[in-house]
Amino acid sequence: MNHEVAVTGLGVMAPHGGEPDTLFQALLQGRSAIQPVFPDLPKPAAAATAAFDETRWFTKLQLAGVDRVSQLAVAAADMAMRDAGLVIADTDPERVGVFAGCGMGGAAALEAAYRGNGRVSPLTIPAFMPNAPAAHVAMRQGVQGPVLTYSVACASSSAAIAEAAKAVQRGEVDVAIAGGSEALIVPGVVVAWQAMQTLATFQPGEAAGAVRPFATDRSGFALGEGAAFLILESAERARARGARRYATLAGWGLSSDATHLTKPDAPGQARALRAALRQAGLQPRDVGYCNAHGTATRIGDVVERNALADVWGDHLDALRVSSTKALHGHMLGAAGAIEALVTVLALHQRQLPPNANCREIDPDCSLNLVTPNESAAPSLEAAISNSFAFGGTNSVLLFRRA
Repeated sequence: MNHEVAVTGLGVMAPHGGEPDTLFQALLQGRSAIQPVFPDLPKPAAAATAAFDETRWFTKLQLAGVDRVSQLAVAAADMAMRDAGLVIADTDPERVGVFAGCGMGGAAALEAAYRGNGRVSPLTIPAFMPNAPAAHVAMRQGVQGPVLTYSVACASSSAAIAEAAKAVQRGEVDVAIAGGSEALIVPGVVVAWQAMQTLATFQPGEAAGAVRPFATDRSGFALGEGAAFLILESAERARARGARRYATLAGWGLSSDATHLTKPDAPGQARALRAALRQAGLQPRDVGYCNAHGTATRIGDVVERNALADVWGDHLDALRVSSTKALHGHMLGAAGAIEALVTVLALHQRQLPPNANCREIDPDCSLNLVTPNESAAPSLEAAISNSFAFGGTNSVLLFRRA
């Protein structure tokens, strides 16, 4: 028996704050969290950082060997469980799973080791291993079922949510804590991304508007940090305990480009889009909103537009599109989770966040972009969230109104 998968809890710790609705309202208003960082670097850098008080979740003793990436994950997962009205004590802990995405692990721990002048903490390895966030969430919540980490670059947490949904659908777990975290705003990582020439350039005082998805003058993305988790359980279970259902995760598609490590491929992305539609039993015309991967890179935005055009065809103009990375930055391993959360809230509230900072759409990116002051979507019934990663992994999540 395949169960319908319901989203019953949301938790986030992001540059716009630690409440889902606070984040969503900031995005609706087009408020950017991107600002200059590390003024001592040779080239100007900007990022979106989270104002996070770890002492709400950890004692000083507990913090030893716990990297920021795990701290953020523990906080977001805890808030998601509270939002869902769930405690492990009321559930068989062997029937609960953690499915977490993390692209680069504990960057702060690794940076400290490199810059420690020979002094390296003996806890460096457990602090920076990519599965540490999932493990810490499991320990904090008392989860004894599957605790799995997915590390496929920008698609990590989207893939984690898809795999969690499969486990719920098949009855392998009763509850899935699904999402991801990333915290890599450290000088070494920023310089490495600058070397790839994928980060947005900006003039002094203009960092907030530096990321311009689908615009003619786009120049790349800005890094962000944060964590987001969704609580997934069967719709039957949610109804039985009287839980609020934000949305239904009706379909998901995973594919590989199998062409190039860093250059995206429209046919590969289209395969993931079609797979999500097929599983949900929907046609392209049934989906009203797309939270795009939209990294604001010269190549990536065009490829994603072409993939959408290939699948939506004559219905492309009816699909409203925006990339919220313009405002909260690109969270890499956590991007799929925070953007899935935003997509769920767009469905739940029937409002769409705008595609910020796009004064002129690139003709090669012709899409029905959500513009400021046009957020209303009173008839929205289904929406997708795209995550297309380095390595060629593509993940699409399709949500329907509960």
